Order: sequence, then structure tokens, then C-alpha cells
Amino acid sequence: MTAVQLFDVSLRDGLQNEAVVVPTHQKLAIAQRLVDAGYTDIELTSFVRPRLVPQLADASDVVAGLRGLHGADDVRFWALVPNQIGLDRAVDSGIGHICTFMSASETHNQKNVNRTIRESQAALERVIRSASTQEIGTRAYISTVFGCPFEGDVAVGSTLGIGKALLDAGADVIVLGDTTGMATPHQVKDVLAALVDGGIPLDRIGLHFHDTRGTAVVNAFAAWQFGARMFDGSTAGVGGCPYAPGATGNAASEDLVYLFDSIGDPSGVDLELACEAGRELEDVLGRELPGRYHRYWLAETGRAKCRTTA
Repeated sequence: MTAVQLFDVSLRDGLQNEAVVVPTHQKLAIAQRLVDAGYTDIELTSFVRPRLVPQLADASDVVAGLRGLHGADDVRFWALVPNQIGLDRAVDSGIGHICTFMSASETHNQKNVNRTIRESQAALERVIRSASTQEIGTRAYISTVFGCPFEGDVAVGSTLGIGKALLDAGADVIVLGDTTGMATPHQVKDVLAALVDGGIPLDRIGLHFHDTRGTAVVNAFAAWQFGARMFDGSTAGVGGCPYAPGATGNAASEDLVYLFDSIGDPSGVDLELACEAGRELEDVLGRELPGRYHRYWLAETGRAKCRTTA
């Protein structure tokens, strides 16, 4: 199995629901920090309707700004696309890699994209085939794999069917989303086992955990023990999901870097430089971010903002 591969999703998934709209030049400054830290895969933006996600209305400008980054040629930059129109915009921007998304839960999919699972799957198969013919890499997110805030347990058969269909359409990887942080370590291993037994190669499965219940790192470790090596993280733990109550807090990238460094399977990301990216992001947003290693590092280096109490 190959070494651990981390995908930082803070500039898209992390920022999309932030009240503070971050200017393009500051997003690019964070992107430079992430490149300098050694991330080889960065989810940069999303080509959704600007009125739906104002934070990402500058998607084309952000992609254009990559030309000014040092070391960007060695990094894969990804953009989320909801449909064929989004793909066309992404292609026009010059992005080389895209992500698609749908849910394994019928209710969550309806609330998120106003489509049935069958409708979403058929549409995304077309998008992925189109991307593949243009030699654009695709990661296919599947949300609510480990539980749905509306339905509770989600049958692994739903994830298996969706995953096989999207891979057959040309997706390079499927990414299992723990959308509300409901997963447990045993469940993670059970789901991975079911998918592998169902014919999906482990090296085509990524994991996207949330830390809602404080279990993101232990779930990542469980997946690693099973043999998975691709993991999403968000700098300083920024981000959540607007259609999943209680889903605040993606797995923090720094927490994952520290985890894999500590067990002797380093990701190649410089932890100190990753923390510097988190510090700058926190300054830009003007609020504390929840990443555990991030908070430790700020305190350890004397950069945590002191607060007085009455």
C-alpha cells in the first residue's frame, strides 16, 4: 500500500459556510501556505451558483491566481462541481481535477441537492464521463455513509451501489463522508470491509471524517489500520455541512499530520508549516478555529489570543 495521502479541503469545504467572505488574494495566500507545507492535493473552490455560495463566487479568479503561486506545478488543485454546467465552468477556468457529490441517504440527498439518489447518480455519471473524456481527474464524494441526521443508520449497500456506479463511470476515487461525525472505529472497518468485499479496491477509497463527537482522528487511525491511505482534512478544523445539523468541524489537517507522523507513516506535510497556515486562516476569519493540534500549537508557541474573564 502507498504512503498516506492527505487532501486539504479548507479553502472549499472549510470556507463555504463562513459568514466572513474571504477576498481572493487572501485565499491565494492561504493556498500558498498549504503548498509550502507540502500538501500535494488541495481542494480549492467550487463552481456552484454564486448566489448559493457567495464565499466561492470568485472560483475562476482563484484558479487564475494559481499562476502566481510558487511550487504550484507540483500540486493537484481540485474544484467541486455540482453538475455539467459547473464542469464546463471548471474546464474553462483551467482546473485539472474535479470533485462531485451526492448522498447515500435519500433524505439528505433531497435536502442537499433536491434530487433523488437515482437522479443524482445518473446526472453525476454523465458529468464524470464528460470529465474523463477531457482527461480531468475526479473524486466522487458520497455523504452520510456512516449515518444520516434525518434517517439514522444508512445501509452500506447504498454506498456500495453508488460507489461502483461512479467508479465505473470513470471516477478515480470515491470519498466516504462521515457528514455529521457519527462514525465509530469498528463501523469504519466494517464499511470498508463491505466495500472491498463488494468489489471496490481499497486504493480507490478516500475518507472524509468530521470531528463532531471528537472521533475524527481515531476513525482515521482505524481506517489506516484496515489499509486505507487517503484522508481529507481541513486546516485548523474549519468547516461543516449546511444540510447536516450538528456537523460543525471537519477533521483538522494538522491533527491528521500529527497522527500519521507519530505512527511512522508520514504524509510528507510539514507540521509546523501546516500550523502556520492555520494561524493565518484564523486571523483572516477573525475567530478561533477548533482543530486540536492547532489550539495546542498556538498555546505552545505563545500565539493564542489571551482573553480576560470577569
